[in-house]
Amino acid sequence: MALFGKHSKLYAIFGFKCPRCHQGDLFDTPTFSYQKSFEMKEQCEICQQDFAPEPGYYWGAMFISYIFTGFFCLGFVMLTHWVLDWSMALSFGALIAVCVIFFVYVFRLSRSIYINIDQSYDPSFNQ
Repeated sequence: MALFGKHSKLYAIFGFKCPRCHQGDLFDTPTFSYQKSFEMKEQCEICQQDFAPEPGYYWGAMFISYIFTGFFCLGFVMLTHWVLDWSMALSFGALIAVCVIFFVYVFRLSRSIYINIDQSYDPSFNQ
């Protein structure tokens, strides 16, 4: 089975697909859309998997996002300041620009990771 094959967890996570059937989309809009960027579908249109099984379900996704963003920011500033020899102001300015552009992607990715950790793949939905 391929690492990013249609039936792998990585396919579902990075493709923003339903964790149960790997076919339905988690979000209505494209990945880098800034319209309705924080709205998820209520359930999968293929297998009817509930994407919000309980109130506050995605609380844990916030921690995934926080950890990822923290390590990314440290690495980005270290790379730009020490390796590329940019000034500290330019490094942080570039970091802010990158974070603004990729904020929606990180938000969606953290939710996708969280629901894929909790829910299992069911191959019976792939006919």
